[in-house]
Amino acid sequence: MSDKLWMGSIYVKEEGGYEIILKSLTHYKKRLQTIQESPELKEAAAMFAPLLQTTARKKIPGIVETKQRVYQLLLNSIPAKTLEENLEILQKALECRQADIQKAEETGLDYFIKLLGDVSEAKKDVVPIKEALIKINQYSQ
Repeated sequence: MSDKLWMGSIYVKEEGGYEIILKSLTHYKKRLQTIQESPELKEAAAMFAPLLQTTARKKIPGIVETKQRVYQLLLNSIPAKTLEENLEILQKALECRQADIQKAEETGLDYFIKLLGDVSEAKKDVVPIKEALIKINQYSQ
């Protein structure tokens, strides 16, 4: 990826993609902070729960750093290449929000509804999330 230009930066900065990305990063952090209340964790074997909680706690600083980099990119204080280093976190955040919207719709569980807030409003993010996932993974030829 050294000689290819990351086109995702254009989406984030110039096309307003930062809005869904910041929303998804905020959601992802909240999701990891409340993972102990997650229905999936309650269904997991007791021996895996502490491991999942520890892993979740370790990811939070990366999410905070990624949000800071998005803001810095918007202010032109860092090059786009710097945010590209956080591509995995951006993808995970978008995928997490997308999955939680789907789970809220399908299960109606309080955990997901509380996590998202207004589910009908959150459903409006489905298309922008799909678009963001495609665009942040684009590189020039």
